Amino acid sequence: MTNPSAPKKKASSEIPERTDIRTIARLANVSIATVSRTINRVATVNPKMAQRVWEAIEKLDFVPNTQARSLVSGRSKLFGLIVSEITNPFFPELIQGFEDIAVEHGYEILVSSTSYDPKRMSHCIRRMLERKVEGVAIMTFGIEEPLLVQLAKRKVPLVFIDFGPERPGISVLRVDYQHGIGQAVRHLAALGHRDIAFVTGPKRLHSAQSRLTAFMKSMSDFGIVPDSSRVVVGNHTLDGGAMAMEKLLSLKPLPTAVICSNDMSAIGVLHKLYRAGLSVPGDISIIGFDDIAIADVMMPPLTTVRMSRYDIAKAAFGALRSHVESPQESHCCREINISTSLVIRESTGAPRGSISPPRKGSV
Repeated sequence: MTNPSAPKKKASSEIPERTDIRTIARLANVSIATVSRTINRVATVNPKMAQRVWEAIEKLDFVPNTQARSLVSGRSKLFGLIVSEITNPFFPELIQGFEDIAVEHGYEILVSSTSYDPKRMSHCIRRMLERKVEGVAIMTFGIEEPLLVQLAKRKVPLVFIDFGPERPGISVLRVDYQHGIGQAVRHLAALGHRDIAFVTGPKRLHSAQSRLTAFMKSMSDFGIVPDSSRVVVGNHTLDGGAMAMEKLLSLKPLPTAVICSNDMSAIGVLHKLYRAGLSVPGDISIIGFDDIAIADVMMPPLTTVRMSRYDIAKAAFGALRSHVESPQESHCCREINISTSLVIRESTGAPRGSISPPRKGSV
């Protein structure tokens, strides 16, 4: 006898079918091979068939197995992106741009942060190799040369920013620091500033050295003798900017303007000056570098040198894709220029004691 209170078993027709490429093929009325080639974005697939496949995938809410695809195709369609830190808004903005472009072209990304630690960098690289990335964009503005051996041995295409070895399969993004920082110094000089200080980044970073070099040259170009006592080493953080400004506050006389190696340092400087009861730009003018999103909403809005994260992301992805998909054209090291420009907001004005009004706009 059957127990009337026992739950009834589902008929076999009610059991949901496991969705795989065979299910997709039946619904789209195409072959399994066509589904596979469509998912792997093979360009020779008939567009009408490919459209039916994608419609079936969407209808069934099917999620392709990327690992299985990589085993079949021999390609992971995965790029690595290594950045210095996540806490600096510059890098999340860069990551977002890189991912948007990667997804648009059918790639995925694996992100790692080094926190400026060589040991962690080594771990990041090992993780990239384990996941079989097809290329790595190293956007750290500085890297330990020995760590490149792990990637170079496997001939993994690489993209660096500012500095990188001249080897096949490697591209370097060269940021034009001189142009943007030259505009910053010219802007301050035009307002009447002559006593201009500079807050650097960590000395070990190539970008920090390049920005300081650009500042010193620009000062000389505009007939202003650089004063080494007005150059303070920071660390590209809010606290570093505040500590650098504390040192500058001890100088007599106080500089009339400060250019910072990045926006986070500049924001730290703004906070220190607020705590010290000084006004910006009334007592001292401040210029940052990067033009992160929050620069425009600071009080006052920060004058800064713009270095587009999207331009960097687009150039880095494009270089990696070129190395992977057109290796015959990537035998030599490629250099790609990244432009910079000054964005004038409200943190700069005439030197204290001057009657000239602050200037607004951009150059």
